[in-house]
Amino acid sequence: MWNILLFTTGFLLLAVLLLGIKVFFVKGGKFPNPHIGDSKPLREKGIMCAVSTDAQERKSKPTNDKNFRLIK
Repeated sequence: MWNILLFTTGFLLLAVLLLGIKVFFVKGGKFPNPHIGDSKPLREKGIMCAVSTDAQERKSKPTNDKNFRLIK
């Protein structure tokens, strides 16, 4: 049982180290931003994140639903 625990812990430490090489060893290094809206190639194609798209659509199209209530 201890062998499995030590192997798993070592494997996880190695994975974190390999994933964080840029963060740990490059001055000013940071993890890349995973958000769609911050990706330049996607913005050039006109692709935005769902939250931004939804917010823009809500501003441009007022709802006519009588059951709709604005929560403040």
